[in-house]
Amino acid sequence: MRVIVIGGGVVGTMHAWQAVERGHEVVQIEREAEARGASLRNFGQIWVSGRAGGAELETALRARELWERIGERVPGLGFRAIGSLTPVRNAREHAVAEAAVARADAADRGYALLGAAEARAINPALRGAFEAALWCERDAAVEPRTAQLHLREALRASGRYTFLPGREVREVTGPGAVRDDHGDVHRGDVVVLATGAWLSGLVRELAPDLPVRRVRLQMMQTEPLGEPLTTSVADADSFRYYPAYRSEALDELNAEQAQAPVAAAHKMQLLMVQRRDGGLTIGDTHEYEHPFAFDTLEEPYDHLTGVVESFLGRPLPKIRHRWAGVYAQCTDTTRVVHREQVRDGVWLVTGPGGRGMTCSPAIAETTANELGW
Repeated sequence: MRVIVIGGGVVGTMHAWQAVERGHEVVQIEREAEARGASLRNFGQIWVSGRAGGAELETALRARELWERIGERVPGLGFRAIGSLTPVRNAREHAVAEAAVARADAADRGYALLGAAEARAINPALRGAFEAALWCERDAAVEPRTAQLHLREALRASGRYTFLPGREVREVTGPGAVRDDHGDVHRGDVVVLATGAWLSGLVRELAPDLPVRRVRLQMMQTEPLGEPLTTSVADADSFRYYPAYRSEALDELNAEQAQAPVAAAHKMQLLMVQRRDGGLTIGDTHEYEHPFAFDTLEEPYDHLTGVVESFLGRPLPKIRHRWAGVYAQCTDTTRVVHREQVRDGVWLVTGPGGRGMTCSPAIAETTANELGW
């Protein structure tokens, strides 16, 4: 079988991986010289802890398993089974963490509620004030800015993979066939459109009523911390954002403990992970209304800096990068991904939301299984 993958981000690359693993030939086409969207502009977190139960959690756990397997074969991914800690500071936040640990699927997520001393034993960099922390053993991380590069190197070694950058696919010319803006036609047995947040052009023509929206976020990265941050770190505002934490305790937290005004205005939470070079990737905000602003705002960065410094008990290293990113999310947020046959032999796979990096290996595996690869 010959598979044409459109899109060089992590979802597209994982579809290429699945096809090559199953013995097929793959041509992957990317409109930029390198993918520049959400696949690079994220935390690199394999984030199991906050996922909704049922299909979403099953997908995340399967993806976590696949990431670890792939990481053993592709060391350049920088796969690290680091887990995560969410420090809590008062009785209301503590109650939400307790409710999470009481979930029927808590063991699958690796949840445990730790005292402050236990949490610092796992992550000594957390010297600030907090009373306990929710631990999730199943969370992990990879290096998002280099993951696709190393995956493609491994794919090329198969002898059945070709990467064609700088080409925008403009037209479906027949079953399993597309034409790019160089005038070249690429023919295969199946085409997978994994174009991320690029939902205009050909995607709009093929799926004009696509139930997917775009979401913008702001993030930043620091100079090296100078010591290991041994886990990912979130704050209690993440309880408000992720479906796994829904409970009566969360309802009480939302009713009785308001977010800081800037955090509420920008729909914020803290997520933080250390990169291999020692710098910290920190975010994020959420913006849903179009048109998106073209500038980044300083107040959210100031808020995140204050939260991080309160957990670390020390000043944040100098900020090295600030950026905004956009990802695609199903309008029905309970859906892990939107997968649709849009023409004969042509499938569109998009809309995983903030789960793309986490779930992409399992999303691609499901596509391969459903399409009979």
